[in-house]
Amino acid sequence: MESKQELKVVLIQQDLQWEDKVANINLFDTCIKSLSAAADIIVLPEMFSTGFTMQAEVFAEEMSGRTIQKMQEWAKDSNAVICGSIIIKEDQKFFNRFIWVEPNGKIEKYDKAHLFRMGEEEQHYTRGSEQLLLNYKGWKIAPFVCYDLRFPVWLRRTEKFDFDLMIFVANWPERRSKHWDLLLQARAVENQSYVLAVNRIGNDGKQIYHSGNSAVIDPLGNIVFKLEHEAMVKEIVLSKASLDNYRESFPLGLDTDKFEIC
Repeated sequence: MESKQELKVVLIQQDLQWEDKVANINLFDTCIKSLSAAADIIVLPEMFSTGFTMQAEVFAEEMSGRTIQKMQEWAKDSNAVICGSIIIKEDQKFFNRFIWVEPNGKIEKYDKAHLFRMGEEEQHYTRGSEQLLLNYKGWKIAPFVCYDLRFPVWLRRTEKFDFDLMIFVANWPERRSKHWDLLLQARAVENQSYVLAVNRIGNDGKQIYHSGNSAVIDPLGNIVFKLEHEAMVKEIVLSKASLDNYRESFPLGLDTDKFEIC
C-alpha cells in the first residue's frame, strides 16, 4: 500500500436519532456522499447507527449485518476508510465495537475496553481485552471508544504499541466536555501523537445533551480544529513529517517507563 506523508481525515459530527437505524444510516449516507474531495479516512461517532442505547439485544447486528454492509459500500464508493462504532452480537455476547472498513472491503475491529458503568454499559455489553494497531498508508493508527479516553495506561504508546494517530469515537455528554477537552490534549502530549476525536451533538433518548467538541489535536497538544454544538463534515490534513521531526527533536520516548498490561 502506498505510504503518504499527508493523511486526509474527515470528521463527521451529527445529531444522532435515538434508536433509529434507518434515519442515522440515511444521515451519514448523505454526509459521506456530500464530500467533494478524496479522503483517506472518514470517522463517524460511537454507536453512530443507534445512539448510546443499552438495548443491545434489540439493536445488535452480526458482523455480516446491514450496517457493516453499508460501511463497505461507503468505503468502496468513496475510496476511503470508514470507521465508527456499532452494536455487535457475537457468541451470544454484545459488544460496543469499533469497525474499520477499508475500500477493498477489509474489516478490522476493536471492542471497547472500558465500559461506562455510570451508564450501566457493563450490564449489557462485554468488554474488550485487546488493543488494535492498524497500519494504513504508512501511518500507524490506534482506535479507541469514548470512556477509554480516561485510562492513560491502556492508551500509552510503547515500543510494541507504537502509533502515529489515536482515533476516539464517542457519545460524550456536554456536562463533562471540559474533561473531554483536557484529556484529548493530555493523550496527545504524553504520547507525542496526533489525536482525532469525533463526538455526537444533540439530546439522546435519556435527554442527555452532547455538545460535540469533535477535534484534532497535534502531538504538541495544540488544537488544530474543534467544533461545538454544530453538525459538520470537516476535512483535516495531518503531516507525518511534522510528527517525525517533533519526535526526533524531543525524544520523550527514550525515557518512558517500561510496563506491561496484564
